[in-house]
Amino acid sequence: MNEEQNRLLTRVGPGTPMGALLRRYWMPIAGISEFDSRSTKPMRLFGEDLVLYKDLSGNFGLVDRRCAHRRADLSLGMVEKSGLRCHYHGWAFDQAGQCVSQPFEDVTMPERNTKAGIAIKAYPVQTLGGMVWTYMGPAPAPLLPDWEPFSWDNGFVQVVVSEVPCNWFQCQENSIDPVHFEWMHENWGRRLREGIGATPAPTHLKLAFEEFEYGFVYKRVKEDTTEADPTWTVGRVFLWPNGFFLGEHFEWRVPIDDENTLSITWKYTRVPSDRPRYVQPSIPTWHGPLKNADDQWIDTHVMNQDFIAWVGQGTIADRTQERLGASDRGIVMVRRRFFDEMERVAKGEVPKGTITDPARNRRVELPVADRESVREGYTSDQILADPFLRMMFTSYLFQAGQPEAVRREFSEAVGLETREFSGLDALRKQ
Repeated sequence: MNEEQNRLLTRVGPGTPMGALLRRYWMPIAGISEFDSRSTKPMRLFGEDLVLYKDLSGNFGLVDRRCAHRRADLSLGMVEKSGLRCHYHGWAFDQAGQCVSQPFEDVTMPERNTKAGIAIKAYPVQTLGGMVWTYMGPAPAPLLPDWEPFSWDNGFVQVVVSEVPCNWFQCQENSIDPVHFEWMHENWGRRLREGIGATPAPTHLKLAFEEFEYGFVYKRVKEDTTEADPTWTVGRVFLWPNGFFLGEHFEWRVPIDDENTLSITWKYTRVPSDRPRYVQPSIPTWHGPLKNADDQWIDTHVMNQDFIAWVGQGTIADRTQERLGASDRGIVMVRRRFFDEMERVAKGEVPKGTITDPARNRRVELPVADRESVREGYTSDQILADPFLRMMFTSYLFQAGQPEAVRREFSEAVGLETREFSGLDALRKQ
């Protein structure tokens, strides 16, 4: 790959080919429950400084962070019954960015109606799955995908948000890289905690990569599995263009700008099948740290290990220096698809994976390798008898920093005592 190709894949600001492509898709940008205790949130998305707000009627808006009047910071503004009002001189804007109030001018010269010609940048916002989504591309917008898991009930859902200081693309390429799990999450993770004598993880023996309408799947056979295993017959999903789907959780990598990425995880856990039917009152959102109190990278949890790898590739990975191997066939397939889709958008064509027909946008299914267990669940006895299941239901292994309040909610939902996860080696020690 040459420098120009790498630039095309990584630059996402206004006017860039990749920015133009990614803006054709709805992006999750926050958790709804974040606004239980706040009304505005400053955000940077695709290199643009914006403010997300929830007005007094419960409606969300996403507008330019700077007021059209004197460029004051609207993240400090006051939400109204409808829209957002600047704290500096009181100018107010609706969800479409239209100025609807100029207090002094409205009193002293109402006949001029100067506000009619004033507007700030604004993007449409919707809510789904406990998350706030935005579409930053040209009209008409495609439909916000109604992925099937968002309709799953009798489970506990949580949304986790982090900001990762590197380019989005090296984060997303992780979604089509199965071998990294064997080495980083298993071998390296075990070495960190067990020392040089740690037991090696089962080796990958066979890989396959396939494209489908909504992305790609990777399939694998390891020393401890066969071709009859769902990880080979079904596989895991690289969700186009910037997601990852493993059956019980989604991960999205949303560009903040060229050098920073918003990581958003949506995690579903089916409560034990012998428990009373559970109705979750609200979906909690929490923010996961990347470093500990000593300013050291957290390496105990799955996604924290991913963060370390991504950032370690450099702020923007220099792909001109890569030497790809046989396990990187999925990486190559995905890059080629991105180049093709950028060209399609430049020609005015509809890009891959967008949904425009409402009839097709109802609980849209994705491949799930372990669909039965995810949907039907396990009994409490089955969970306690299996070390891996016990770990999954008594701790949150995916990311560090789960708040105690969320842990208690989860514990009450599943009926099992939970604790802070100490690392993947905990599986072998239970």
